[in-house]
Amino acid sequence: MTQDDPAPLRADLKLLVIRKLRLHGVTAGSITDAEPLIGGPLGLDSIDILELVLAVEERYGVKIGDEERGRKAFGSIAALAGFILEARAARGPGGPPAA
Repeated sequence: MTQDDPAPLRADLKLLVIRKLRLHGVTAGSITDAEPLIGGPLGLDSIDILELVLAVEERYGVKIGDEERGRKAFGSIAALAGFILEARAARGPGGPPAA
């Protein structure tokens, strides 16, 4: 996965959502990049998002510092991928996780 190509990251995020939240009958192909994660077709609630925040922080080494940033980041798969790529770029190669 290259730093500037969000497609592999978006695909990985879809699989993370499915696995972490144990979404039976949902496939990566059935999740669009733009559909809302909160209150969208997946029916995710605040508890689901909290679980995803922890998983994303652990897996991708980024910090979601406050509720407003989190709300924007978890707007959709595309928004989340953009947030991760932006946070990684801000910290630079080998730097500490972005806050």
